[in-house]
Amino acid sequence: MQPTPDRASAPQLPGEDREIETLAEFDDVSGRGALAGCRVQAVDLTERTSALLAADVAGAVFLGCPMREDAAAKVRAGGALVFPPVPGLPFNPYRGLLYSPEDLFTGLADGGYEATPDAHAYDWFQRTKADGDVFSSMLRAIHDDSISDALDELLAGSRVVGVMGGHAMARGTESYAGAARLGRALARAGFTVATGGGPGAMEAANLGAYAAPCDDAMLDEALELLAKAPSFTPSVTDWARAAFAVRERWPDGGSSVGIPTWFYGHEPPNAFASHLAKYFANATREDGLLARSNAGVVFLPGAAGTVQEVFDNATPNYYESRGEPTPMVLVDRAHWTEHLPVWPLLRSLARGRPMESRIALVDRVEEAPQALAALLSGAAPLSGHASSSPASSPASTS
Repeated sequence: MQPTPDRASAPQLPGEDREIETLAEFDDVSGRGALAGCRVQAVDLTERTSALLAADVAGAVFLGCPMREDAAAKVRAGGALVFPPVPGLPFNPYRGLLYSPEDLFTGLADGGYEATPDAHAYDWFQRTKADGDVFSSMLRAIHDDSISDALDELLAGSRVVGVMGGHAMARGTESYAGAARLGRALARAGFTVATGGGPGAMEAANLGAYAAPCDDAMLDEALELLAKAPSFTPSVTDWARAAFAVRERWPDGGSSVGIPTWFYGHEPPNAFASHLAKYFANATREDGLLARSNAGVVFLPGAAGTVQEVFDNATPNYYESRGEPTPMVLVDRAHWTEHLPVWPLLRSLARGRPMESRIALVDRVEEAPQALAALLSGAAPLSGHASSSPASSPASTS
């Protein structure tokens, strides 16, 4: 965050630009008298009045932190900026951490999906997205910027592989199982799996990452349980409850990231991504997901949305606007050369440019991790990976 205007040229204070996002962090920093210059995000300080009254808060910023009126008056007088919580919202625009599945699905067990914060936020978005109210649009922008900040903090130093694919991929299909095995393989190889955070192929990849620390039988059993609720239609409630039943049976799953959006709020977030960076602005979400996939992207078969993501990723690779091109692995030769012939155009774009050695086409989802590893190492793609000739065997994810 930028310093406040009257402090832009001031000497750096203890704790300058230190972000405080939990009560434990606040207690640690305030106990050392280092609140000056801090940014405190969405921490409930109603029980920390004595600490606020005693602290040096010059240049601090309090974003959506509940506090008593006497404490708020004191910190303002001490040179801090206070942005109070906004009443009546189904979300916190100043949140300092990403969502967990429990955050978004609170109330699912008793009231169904319609009772959850996720559903309430979508309803609010539907009511306000076109009303022209600058306050609503400002709240959405602040929220999404807070999410981006939290996402960058979470992923710092991580090797992130994005997995893209269609939302319509149903549980109980071989395609879904293949995407889950892909997510498991990537997580076991040390990558952080990131998806669009929704159902279908996205959920499958997050499920695979969740299953990574468990024995192989766990994923097979989980797939069988989930197949009883194959899609989020007609009932999001049944679909989500099946996922939480799997999580309850195997509570020690691995971590991964989902980056969904309320723009497509009819598609619920999945419960297998341990961290959910949910946005209001889909363009911010799409670009942010691809930009953070610094170890490459695997594209499973999909329709218009996945085609868009292929070329959203190809464009910065073509221009090298984000630095060295990152790997792109397309899965299912028939899908990407015949049904939706994206591969010939992608290969033509890449010809003669550094990104040419960073793209691959594979027949089967099981080949994707090996192809990705080859592209990351700078080795030539394995025989057939970069070929555009049709294959005789169908891909397991088509």
